[in-house]
Amino acid sequence: MSVSRFNQLKDYLDSQVIGQPEFTKAILVALLADGHLLVEGPPGLAKTRAINALANGLDGDFHRVQFTPDLLPADLTGTDIYRPETGEFQFESGPLFHNLVLADEINRAPAKVQSALLEAMAERQVTVGKTTYKLPELFLVMATQNPLEQEGTYPLPEAQLDRFLMHLNVDYPGADTEIEILRLTRGEALEQKVETPEPLNQQDIFDARKQVLSIHLAPELEQYLVELIIATRQPGKFDKTLEKHIAFGASPRATIALDKCARANAWLDGRDFVTPDDIQTVFFNALRHRILLSYEAEAAGVSADQLLARILELVAVP
Repeated sequence: MSVSRFNQLKDYLDSQVIGQPEFTKAILVALLADGHLLVEGPPGLAKTRAINALANGLDGDFHRVQFTPDLLPADLTGTDIYRPETGEFQFESGPLFHNLVLADEINRAPAKVQSALLEAMAERQVTVGKTTYKLPELFLVMATQNPLEQEGTYPLPEAQLDRFLMHLNVDYPGADTEIEILRLTRGEALEQKVETPEPLNQQDIFDARKQVLSIHLAPELEQYLVELIIATRQPGKFDKTLEKHIAFGASPRATIALDKCARANAWLDGRDFVTPDDIQTVFFNALRHRILLSYEAEAAGVSADQLLARILELVAVP
């Protein structure tokens, strides 16, 4: 599988999601690393548009679910429907049985719905009654959160946050970018045609994933990657301030995520080996949701990104 096909898809995503190149690349990294995305940002920043554009560039189906406080697990998984003509129950699959699922404003749904989504993300299956159903082999969840409104929301539990490969922060565009957005939306209103690349078929994606896993990671860089994770668990060895601000560090799942993301980043850049830059590029997105801040850090207004930046400074690069 050639990386050029993915670069074409990246160019298409950039043409549809203006001024967010890091966001669009992270989507492709998640696709190649076979993981799920949590995207946080104010309304109107093309989060939904991005996953729609990805669906247009792939040979797969897409479904959007608006999460609300009255959502039920069956609204995601599907349910058994009684058929009077046969006298039997028949399973009607829900939105989770699509290849790409957008969980819009995920933190507005209650715990039971979160639990159903967690099983789907972690096990690639859903259980309805006594029966378990497998989800498609190509399955990616992109969940969004609005950081501005907290009323009527249910914070995601740490166990579910850890299931997301990456947590992305999307911010407002600059003035020049905003002009490009205006021109794009005006063109769409006038029904101007946009050239869409030939959709990637699912086998192409699976082949690319195997190539990503075969990317060379030198033993010293493997050690560097692990030391970055260990620094979140034993911050006192590096900095006493860090120790006060980090309540719990990242799990081994974070190590696996950082490894996969760094390899995917290298592959997208056309290399067959991982560099320290690859690890550092994906470090924040792979770790910001996996460390738990202490009360002291929250009171002092210290963010997870500030702590992770300090860790990058303290851990020596080989």
